[in-house]
Amino acid sequence: MTEEFIFSPAQVGRAGEDVALQIEAAILNGKFQPGERLPSERDLQRQFHTGRGVIREAMGALKQKGLIEIKKGAKGGAVVKNVEMHLVSESLALFLKQRRVEAQYLIEVRESMDRTITNLAIARATAEEKAGLVEGAKKLVRLLQAQEPDMVAVFELDRELNLLLARMTRNPVFEWIMRAMQSGLASHDHSLYDDPAYRERTGVNWLQTARGIARGEPLQALSFIGYHYVMLRDCLAKARMGDQTTADDIPRYPLEIGPAATQGVPDNGDVAASGGK
Repeated sequence: MTEEFIFSPAQVGRAGEDVALQIEAAILNGKFQPGERLPSERDLQRQFHTGRGVIREAMGALKQKGLIEIKKGAKGGAVVKNVEMHLVSESLALFLKQRRVEAQYLIEVRESMDRTITNLAIARATAEEKAGLVEGAKKLVRLLQAQEPDMVAVFELDRELNLLLARMTRNPVFEWIMRAMQSGLASHDHSLYDDPAYRERTGVNWLQTARGIARGEPLQALSFIGYHYVMLRDCLAKARMGDQTTADDIPRYPLEIGPAATQGVPDNGDVAASGGK
């Protein structure tokens, strides 16, 4: 019986790269599923018409990309992995830092994405999800109103709220991108929480954004998103110049600050009767 080969002989001159690309394509096309072993090193040598060194070079490249892991022992070998989100986010963060991408460009991308996510969440999310977003934002405000806020809890809740909002779009790509951005690129948003002059106002603005989404009012929600990025740009600019910001210096917007911030609308009034599906 003739043996069925999956791969073609490697191109001369760039054999290691060609082997890695062929195996990567086979993984991404579903010929090898996560948890499944690739053919043995000897089989791969035979299929690619190349030597052990080339195969090992290709395996190293695939391992670096997070597509496979190498297991040792009698039952070892190259095993296909699920691509892990933290590897994607770390690689993206390192790439942007190495390229010295300015904060203004990152903020521009994030603000554009937030606006799209908000419109989709208003149209597609359930009333329960919208109510959960409001309740989470209220919790965030209460954390920030503490005399000494637990910043670890604040950062984690902010991350959870952003991921919830992305899930509300019913588009998994937004959730994946948001997860990557939250894992590797959230430091700019944290600047607002780290600065006492902006801290509570940022939380209340999150709450007002959530209420706009819950009520199905895109213009209101988008206006608060815009204000978030006005504050963020202002905060980062003042930090670069070494200015000491006070509450009176922050760009103004009609936000209810203090205990009343979480009471402005009764809990059962945050979600419009027609909201959700």
